[in-house]
Amino acid sequence: MNLAQLYGYLPDLERSLRSSYRPERRTAPNAVRPYLDVNEEFTLRGGKRFRAVLVLAGYHIATGRAPRPALPAAAALEHFQSWMLIHDDIIDHSEERRGGPTVHRGLAASHRRERLGGSSEDYGAGIGITLGDLEEPFTVEGLLASPVPPARRLRALAEYVRMTRLTAYGQLLDIRNGTLEPSSVTEADVLNVHRLKSAMYTVACPLRIGAGLGGLSVPGLEDLEVIGTDLGVAFQLRDDVLGAGFDSQASGKTANDLSEGKRTLLVVRAWASADDSDRGRLARVLGNPQATPEDVERARDVLRRTGSLEYSERRIAELTAKALRRLDQSRRLRPSAKPLLREVADRLVRRTS
Repeated sequence: MNLAQLYGYLPDLERSLRSSYRPERRTAPNAVRPYLDVNEEFTLRGGKRFRAVLVLAGYHIATGRAPRPALPAAAALEHFQSWMLIHDDIIDHSEERRGGPTVHRGLAASHRRERLGGSSEDYGAGIGITLGDLEEPFTVEGLLASPVPPARRLRALAEYVRMTRLTAYGQLLDIRNGTLEPSSVTEADVLNVHRLKSAMYTVACPLRIGAGLGGLSVPGLEDLEVIGTDLGVAFQLRDDVLGAGFDSQASGKTANDLSEGKRTLLVVRAWASADDSDRGRLARVLGNPQATPEDVERARDVLRRTGSLEYSERRIAELTAKALRRLDQSRRLRPSAKPLLREVADRLVRRTS
């Protein structure tokens, strides 16, 4: 089975997501239902659904069979993703997500239209945080609905608990790093955030949840974790490159990460080797949403000239190669499953969006 075949399950996944809100909407208080509709609309806007696909991949890797029994768990990961994105957008003061307004901005706009009391911004953030939290029960329900033996469901739930905790640790450290001077944030600090946050909930844990539902052995799950963690860090480093506006024509991204002040590997490496003049160019843009396009381009030029962009590309290649070596050497993963994981690796690190 390849990625294209796994993506063939997306229509079923979308139906599962849509149907997950219906019973709750029927039983929820009338005043709550419009808020559930906000969550449903946001979740069904789309997205790459890559985490869900990796749950399906994990099940197939474990069993060699069609991954339909893992569809509820795949939908669960999309509920988890909605939870994370809603909260991330509040933290980052983001305006748009998935082709529309972020949840908290949309709620703030509704507050203004309805002329409700209090601050529209506070209302949007407060309701947004709560709606993000409301996605967790849908996540747990999806994992519990997986039609596999109870012991495997418990394994998936345990992995979910671990994923949630590690993601929160990574988010805490990411926010903290953003308050520090770039000179005091190290490469190890950046990569630690990427391991705890992006690598776990984007790659390693979705694979392990699906494989656990399929009954993969503990040693096999350990191999998946090592492979998935390296690929997950490489994935986030690629995201940082795109988020700094490189390959922006292909990705549609701009240099938002710079104006948001994110302490990415690009920034940390450039700051360490830049002279005072180039540090000034970076400082004018970091954390400054009002930075001019000219200032942003000067900052991006610093990332190029200091070799920081080249270094990030090299680290992406090294981590990918390391993951593929572990895959090739693994005796715990079925040989027939390895081409799928190689395809996953290629999709993660060679993407342009």
